[in-house]
Amino acid sequence: MEPTLVARSPRLVSLDAFRGATIVGMILVNNPGTWSAIFAPLKHAEWHGWTPTDLVFPFFLFIVGVSLVLAFDRALARGASRGDLLRKAAVRAAWLFGFGLLMALWPFFTYDDGVVGLRDLSMLRIPGVLQRIAVCYLAAATLYLYTSRRTLWTVLWTILVGYTLVLLFVPVPVLGRPEIDHPGSTLGAWIDRVVLGTNHLWGGAVPPRTWDPEGILSTFPALATTLFGVWAGFVLASARTADRKAIVLLVGGFLLLCLGYVWALALPLNKALWTSSYAVFTAGQALLALGTLFFVVDIKGWRRGVQPFVVYGMNAITVFVMSGIVAKLLGAWKVMGPDGPRSLQKAIFETVFVPLGPPKVASLLYALVWVTCWYGVLLWMYRRKVFIKV
Repeated sequence: MEPTLVARSPRLVSLDAFRGATIVGMILVNNPGTWSAIFAPLKHAEWHGWTPTDLVFPFFLFIVGVSLVLAFDRALARGASRGDLLRKAAVRAAWLFGFGLLMALWPFFTYDDGVVGLRDLSMLRIPGVLQRIAVCYLAAATLYLYTSRRTLWTVLWTILVGYTLVLLFVPVPVLGRPEIDHPGSTLGAWIDRVVLGTNHLWGGAVPPRTWDPEGILSTFPALATTLFGVWAGFVLASARTADRKAIVLLVGGFLLLCLGYVWALALPLNKALWTSSYAVFTAGQALLALGTLFFVVDIKGWRRGVQPFVVYGMNAITVFVMSGIVAKLLGAWKVMGPDGPRSLQKAIFETVFVPLGPPKVASLLYALVWVTCWYGVLLWMYRRKVFIKV
């Protein structure tokens, strides 16, 4: 096994800022005033293709990989054993997975026609964002701790090439042919229905619960995205000069970006399928973003403009969970309106924001205020050095 190299620089402000900007993007696109009025860049691509919103989740998985290397390198240098680190990683992954299920189940009650009841566990969605982060984090941690860099790199590219071959050439049962153009007809959708059952898949699918954007099969290329982050972590933790690190990140990002576009000629960019072309393309984007931030923030020292993102980045998972829980609570809490009961969220949006402009503008303003309010909470925590780690 190759020796690890300890980062010779203090905490990377650029990485905190990158994490913060990513979680801001995630919260912004998840909390419009109304889902019926959203500007195009704040929507996911309907199927093939990409928008800026489709960069958010892969960026976060990439950051998980980078952070993993920097944290584990420091721990190993202090004398921690690999077994202890893996056990801690497993506990953290379990907490993340559990929080994901909690968010899927929340609120725990239903309220229909004045009758309060408990949520039906038989309809609980099992896959999800935090669940995928948990699985990818634990798998990447295991590979980092117990394999060589060459093996890790081999696993990464084997996943991407193998996943491409599976999607393009393995027939879907019942259909009898490969299918990637219709969400509910793909091999991944069939596997999810067989393994998890339709009741435990995403209710927002059309038709509902026929496929899941965080399904089982597409988690493999999502792991590859995390491993690209691990590679970036190796670069940042190496003995290279700071300028050299920035160059390697930027050149690597440009090359992956180009490769992703070429790969897309055979297998389209697709976030829901997490196609190999999408994994490579978004990893290139992430490397370019991190390399640029590293140069500007950590090398050149320009930090004032990114401080709000640093505040978000220091409690990223915390604000993601809290924001999701409060948003669902506002959606479940019913108040009387002119046309009968409506959610508290809808009441706030229609009363405060709708009069301020066209529907899309009002919807965006609601999301921006939501992000700003949570920034106030996080700033209070930051100033009191309250950092909640899972």
